Amino acid sequence: MAREEENYYGKHGTPQKYDPTFKGPIYDRSCTDVICCILLLVAIVGYVAVGVVAWTQGDPRKVIYPTDSRGQFCGQKGTPNEKKPFLFYFNIMKCASPLVLLEFQCPTTQICVEKCPDQYLTYLQAFGNGLSGPKGLQYYKQYCVPEFNDLKMSVPEVLKNRFCPAMLTPSKPLARRCLPAINTNKGVIMVGNATTFNDGQGQTRNVTDLVEGAKKANVVLEARQVAMKIFEDYTVSWYWIIIGLVISMVVSLIFIVLLRYLAGIMVWVMIVLVILVLGYGIFHCYMEYAQLKGQAGSDVSIKDLGFQTDLRVYLHLRQTWLAFMIILCILEVIIILLLIFLRKRILIAIALLKEASRAVGHIMTSLLFPLCTFFLVCLCIAYWASTAVFLSTSNEAVYKVFNESECSYARMSCNPETFNTSNITKQCPDARCLFAFYGGETTYHKYLIIFQIYNVFMFFWLVNFVIALGQVTLAGAFASYYWAFKKPDDMPAFPLFSAFGRALRYHTGSLAFGSLILAIVQVIRVILEYLDHRLKAADNKFAKFLLACLKCCFWCLEKFIKFLNRNAYIMIAIYGTNFCTSARNAFFLLMRNIVRVAVLDKVTDFLLFLGKLLIVGSVGILAFFFFSQRIKVIQDTAPSLNYYWVPILTVVVGSYLIAHGFFSVYAMCVDTLFLCFLEDLERNDGSTEKPYFMSSNLRRLMKKSNKTQEDA
Repeated sequence: MAREEENYYGKHGTPQKYDPTFKGPIYDRSCTDVICCILLLVAIVGYVAVGVVAWTQGDPRKVIYPTDSRGQFCGQKGTPNEKKPFLFYFNIMKCASPLVLLEFQCPTTQICVEKCPDQYLTYLQAFGNGLSGPKGLQYYKQYCVPEFNDLKMSVPEVLKNRFCPAMLTPSKPLARRCLPAINTNKGVIMVGNATTFNDGQGQTRNVTDLVEGAKKANVVLEARQVAMKIFEDYTVSWYWIIIGLVISMVVSLIFIVLLRYLAGIMVWVMIVLVILVLGYGIFHCYMEYAQLKGQAGSDVSIKDLGFQTDLRVYLHLRQTWLAFMIILCILEVIIILLLIFLRKRILIAIALLKEASRAVGHIMTSLLFPLCTFFLVCLCIAYWASTAVFLSTSNEAVYKVFNESECSYARMSCNPETFNTSNITKQCPDARCLFAFYGGETTYHKYLIIFQIYNVFMFFWLVNFVIALGQVTLAGAFASYYWAFKKPDDMPAFPLFSAFGRALRYHTGSLAFGSLILAIVQVIRVILEYLDHRLKAADNKFAKFLLACLKCCFWCLEKFIKFLNRNAYIMIAIYGTNFCTSARNAFFLLMRNIVRVAVLDKVTDFLLFLGKLLIVGSVGILAFFFFSQRIKVIQDTAPSLNYYWVPILTVVVGSYLIAHGFFSVYAMCVDTLFLCFLEDLERNDGSTEKPYFMSSNLRRLMKKSNKTQEDA
């Protein structure tokens, strides 16, 4: 038995030995992983340089304003096109779809206009109608190129030189582009209440030719309408959403405070309430399911219905409520079974939560520390997003040769200023030099994709570093509480600020090392997701299978590294060792106590998850009844919405983030105290020379005791 134990410990490191000088987080420490610290500083300097270059080269107007054939922005203030916000296409039938228009160019002249045309009109008709009038040349001239002023020029010459479009069709602005005003009347496709039109070249054509030029306009328009309705819902319900988030914050704070004084009672109340909330959800789903019985259309399956932008349609289907009821039943059964099998371990977990509550109570500033982490993460996100936008818009205008017939110069680069005097116009009379896209062939533009990848990589690295800094700070503060023999008398004056200072002064390199490893794995996962997106249309099943396996493996690897880093940061906060040593010691310590880790630590995580679930579920149910106007007392107070699920979903997600912010302090406290608890068991034996540092409640549950001088 002793040999087996020796082999086991030899395989998973040597248990910690008693050290009479050890009284908690070591203050006499030195800098760790200095190379990684220097590497992080150099990377940050490079990141700033990339940002400066992107800000000097980029132009966000390229994603805000549409661009005409000459690369000029439509609707931009301080330019001749300031009062011309819409892009007009001379011949929309040459475009495949508006989705292509948003990304690439059509082989037709495009100009900025003040408003989209609202009638059918050919240039020949306008020329015959004279200058004035709603169908005269003055009206038509606004859809010609800006330099066209000779209204007496013959029609063939105007059309040959492409000064004006051959025809105008009724259009509506979509994403600041003038697209045909398509509508249906009794199943007949019409544009401007007409089914045919004159193309300006003496031919009568069907409007389906226009529809082919904008065949996906309805899809884009519908998505745009949904986006506008969602925006409208936010504008009328934003203050109610804020009130809901404030309620969740107050509830979370009250829950944390009550957990401080009534941890045992609160845990059992929380368990009962979660079961009751899920039970009510099952009951509500069943009642809705029963009420829809016999109603017309309620038996249609979700698969047959397909995707609908108005999600309320699904609430009129029995299958929807049946699916909700089954999901809630499965969740309810899982929770009840876990509670039955883990009932004994829950008592120890409650004692650990009580200890965490006392630690948080003595270090109340720890509840506000996640706000600092949140602020720094927001800074990282803002810098990454702005740099990404400026990088993506730092290209130059590229002009290509577009031709309707065969031409050897087609798709070649060209210069619009010298194009008319070049040999291309002689060999290809119909060729036009039009703005194609934003790109470039300089050294900067060639490495632009590298800068984007570097931007993403640094975003992950810095965000992980900020999170690691928060974890080390909290771990150092809570470790100083655990290893204080007389709590709180032996605790330092400002444990949180002391831990924060130690982390920045001595362990920036170790935090950079751990966050670097995690960032590399996350970037690889992003690349795999990109490859998966690109291979969706491919038929190579082996490649898809291999990609799925890689995605699964790297997902597991990321979870394991996060778990290892978290415990390594706790050891760094206590002992001040480098990242590799801390990670090894933490891993071996957990492996030597694998049963306690698998049961006790995860039970506390489960109980904290139930707390989040209770807060989110309670606030979510309240938001559902309010925004769906089912509370008769305040029914008139609720705003009228297009989709009431928009504010409900926002409140639910926001409530979870708020609850997670508060409970993350508890989770870090529990993990820190748990590792200190395991170290305490290995270092000490309860004798007068080596007394346990754990609280009396933990000693009682673990059947441990400290011998006093009288006992000796």
